[in-house]
Amino acid sequence: MATTEWPEKLLEIIEDFSAAFDTSERYEMLFELADDVDELPISEWTPSTKVHGCQSEAHVLACLNEDGTFHLRGAADSKLVQGLISITAIALEGLSLAEVAIFSPTYVEEMGLKEALSPSRANGFLNMFKKVQQEAALLGE
Repeated sequence: MATTEWPEKLLEIIEDFSAAFDTSERYEMLFELADDVDELPISEWTPSTKVHGCQSEAHVLACLNEDGTFHLRGAADSKLVQGLISITAIALEGLSLAEVAIFSPTYVEEMGLKEALSPSRANGFLNMFKKVQQEAALLGE
């Protein structure tokens, strides 16, 4: 997806993060967004919802809205990781499964977050994003 094709809600977040003064401000914004995710309660964390290759304990569950569009639930034991899950949920909310399959995770770069993340966190984000896409593909089968 090209920059101009980001969903409107994601574009707003990209603009806000791009205008942030520094990494600390971006982290604060990320922590605030962590509370916006449709949280997956710990009681629903299972081996099949676990994000492997993530430094934190993170879980995601792909589901469908009543209209058949994509919806993501998730949670993590780290506010930073939960914020990344929340942004991903906002980015993909309401898309078709086909759109989720081809969606690019480069929005993190445009937000100025990629360089703010440690290499292991950046790798964990990509693992989470790939898992979300795999789970969306399974929903379409």
